[in-house]
Amino acid sequence: MQAAGRFLKGHWQLLCLTMAIAALWQNPALLPLCILTVFLHEVSHAAMTLLTGGDVVSLTIDPYEGGMVVSRGGSRFLGLSAGYTGSLLIGSALFVIALRTDWDRRVLAAFGAITLAVAAVYVRDLFALGFTLATGALMLAASRYLSLNINDMILRVIGVSSMIYAPLDIWDDTIARSNLRSDARMMAEEFGGATMLWGGIWLAISLGVIWLTLRHGLGRTSNIPLRSPIRILR
Repeated sequence: MQAAGRFLKGHWQLLCLTMAIAALWQNPALLPLCILTVFLHEVSHAAMTLLTGGDVVSLTIDPYEGGMVVSRGGSRFLGLSAGYTGSLLIGSALFVIALRTDWDRRVLAAFGAITLAVAAVYVRDLFALGFTLATGALMLAASRYLSLNINDMILRVIGVSSMIYAPLDIWDDTIARSNLRSDARMMAEEFGGATMLWGGIWLAISLGVIWLTLRHGLGRTSNIPLRSPIRILR
């Protein structure tokens, strides 16, 4: 009981944030955040394609939480695997950076700059272009004009959202509805095995990554100070 009490006291803000995001995930108010997690999924496909020697022709996302990367070459196996796992690793990294460092402004600025670069080079359709340009610009503005604590909270929200999105979407797209044309379905068609097998592997990986992130990232407390300390200048 004492350990549970200490945990609640040290992480009550994070618990409230996680419950709020999970409860409102289907609410239209969180649609931009959901689309951002889809963007991270597609960026992960694109990044792995480039890292394995391929070319990215285009990247798109839509207002219905869908997305697609058109590519040539590269490792098809790693490229398909990178969507869910890559977006989760990005979210976990942002989460740990927010909790354990004071790099929040620099990281959010870099995130915004990368988003704008992806928009300029790979995005073609109107909605995706508008969303990525607006998101990148807002990230840069937040990193420049908003407080460190707000930048910290922005990274936490994106990180927690990615950690919620990955296992839930893997379950929904590859196991609960294995008939969908998902990354796992394409893996099964191209490399053998069943859609549910690949979905199960990715689900196990995602849960392991989340467990490691929480175990090594939380520390004694994750709460953001509600007030800045008062300093007396003499």
